[in-house]
Amino acid sequence: MQEQDYRITLDGVPVEEDSIEAVCRSLKAASHPLRLKIMCLLKNTDMTVQEIVDHVGTTQSNVSQHLAIMRDKGLLLSSKVSNRVYYRLSDSHVALLDACSPLK
Repeated sequence: MQEQDYRITLDGVPVEEDSIEAVCRSLKAASHPLRLKIMCLLKNTDMTVQEIVDHVGTTQSNVSQHLAIMRDKGLLLSSKVSNRVYYRLSDSHVALLDACSPLK
């Protein structure tokens, strides 16, 4: 009797358990409507907190809390220029946002 191969694959390539868990963490971090809006804004451009606030229509403290979560989970990168902090979507998470293309 032939032994079954129960490995998880994606397009024929084996997927490691660590990779699955990392993707789950990213999906969880992105699974809030405001965070998804922020990701859409930051896909093609860097923005300051105030610029994000102006686009999403909520308070600066609310946006800052969500940005901190997203940065901690690796969805966003930040850079400081003078006294402003600019946020951008990390390159590795652009594909995650592209998977949401039905939102267009």
